[in-house]
Amino acid sequence: MAFNVGESNGRRRSRGGAPLAEINVTPFVDVALVLLIIFMITAHAMDSGIEVDVPKTTTVSVVTKDLPVVSITKTGDLFLGKEPVNINQLPAAIRSRYPGQTAVYIKADKLTKMDIGVQVMSILGNAKFGINVVTQLDDAKRR
Repeated sequence: MAFNVGESNGRRRSRGGAPLAEINVTPFVDVALVLLIIFMITAHAMDSGIEVDVPKTTTVSVVTKDLPVVSITKTGDLFLGKEPVNINQLPAAIRSRYPGQTAVYIKADKLTKMDIGVQVMSILGNAKFGINVVTQLDDAKRR
């Protein structure tokens, strides 16, 4: 089926007519739909969490100060050095055993729940202690 939009007397349109000034939006719609599909497929991946292990370091710097070490086990037990300590008495225990210290190391097991680690950091931060986190050395660099 064909039709003519030119003159009604049946003659062909001459070359000198006005150019067709329409934008073809079909490619734009195709790209927009593909991006929408990609977004819909990947959107649920943003809701799920990512497991994070203790970072491995490749360099070791020499520490000139001997800072107190607060160890957190996977069961949530706290140790200052090798002695167990209550989380609520942690700042007082650090001040009594290590007078004049303004910073501590926090050492935690890979399986330690983040909740207890954040609580310890919050208590030490509120007590104006600087916090240094101990990481595990890369096994390949330990020779």
